[in-house]
Amino acid sequence: MSWSIISADQVAPQRWKNNGGWTRELLAWPHPAQWTLRISVADIEADGPFSAFEGVQRWFAVLSGHGVRLYDYELHPGSEILSFDGALAPDCELVEGPTRDFNLMHRRGQGRMRVQAADEPLAPPLGQWLGLFSAAGGTLVHGGRRMPLAPLSLAWCEQPAAQPLRFEGQGGAWWMSWSE
Repeated sequence: MSWSIISADQVAPQRWKNNGGWTRELLAWPHPAQWTLRISVADIEADGPFSAFEGVQRWFAVLSGHGVRLYDYELHPGSEILSFDGALAPDCELVEGPTRDFNLMHRRGQGRMRVQAADEPLAPPLGQWLGLFSAAGGTLVHGGRRMPLAPLSLAWCEQPAAQPLRFEGQGGAWWMSWSE
């Protein structure tokens, strides 16, 4: 078991088809063409609908900017992460300008996905895949190992050792665990 770490500044941005923003894909797992999980950081520059993803559950959080309106929710940095059906493709309205956002997509029917704030330690069992996303950076502690994370970083591993985990840092951070 080993951890992989990637930050958004290591990934070239890709323009959206509707020209409303940019995406930096941090991970498409287990394979980019046939992913079960897809994790990215997006820059939303203009109002418009989200892309529709049939059979996908999405999690979304605002990392910076003044916020967005999705459905009946107004989300700002520090708001609770929002989960919704990816097929619904909600309209997104910016609140006073562009935002940077966290996106997690999971194909339904391909295992079980859990997402929770990283303000509490995570105890075993951990699942077959484990990830931590941190907006502001910090330190991931797994057993006796300490791993520094830059801002906008994703750390993940497959078959994590059954040792307690904790995150030391500020700002938005989420544990993500997947199991069959």
